[in-house]
Amino acid sequence: MRIPAWTEDELVLAGALVVKNGWRELRTHDQEVQELSELIRSLPVHSPEERALPGFRSPDSVSRKTTDFMTNHALYTGKATRCGKPTLLMIDAFTDREAEMLQAAEALAEGIASGELHRIAEQPDEVDETGASAIEGRLLVRRALARERDPKLRALKIKQFQRRGIPLRCEVCDFDFSRTYGELGEGYIEVHHVTPLYVSGTRETRLEDLACVCANCHRMCHRSRPGESWRTPTALREQIQKSA
Repeated sequence: MRIPAWTEDELVLAGALVVKNGWRELRTHDQEVQELSELIRSLPVHSPEERALPGFRSPDSVSRKTTDFMTNHALYTGKATRCGKPTLLMIDAFTDREAEMLQAAEALAEGIASGELHRIAEQPDEVDETGASAIEGRLLVRRALARERDPKLRALKIKQFQRRGIPLRCEVCDFDFSRTYGELGEGYIEVHHVTPLYVSGTRETRLEDLACVCANCHRMCHRSRPGESWRTPTALREQIQKSA
């Protein structure tokens, strides 16, 4: 069994370390590298057998990954080390959206330290059809999907619409399940977090944080692409209008 490739979650944490160090690599003996090695080894994204492999996310391997980040950055003038496309995409993400990605790293670290991300079961849609999870990390997507599927939150959001006399239809494309499916679609809608959970933090989800969407738009809000992984309903509506 070979040591598995670095996941988005691991790359987010490693990238944040390099950015905070001024886009400079960190050495094996550095305390931050030692701590990150321990943190990554605890992530619930690899099997126990993989985590038990000699050298799995050792301080040496973490240090080498920080070197990949430094030498493949656009401002580095020396020879770049060889690394995979996921690392290059993460470098682009930190370059283009530094503050946002640092928030994602902080949310990951907090969720791991608190044990929250270890307790959430795997979600069917946390990895898209290409096999890649969101650039902010699979574990944050897992947490978002788990919260969106909370039946109590969904029921409260639907009641909020009904109390306000708003038709229960997709806030992106106006699809109405009851109009298309009759009684079968009556009262059905899905909910989506308007703001990524790594931005809103770990506070309790409010109804204002949720939007009612159809299944298609919900999937498109979550669908990941290189360097991009989260769309608000408003952004998706604008994209539909541009494509029309």
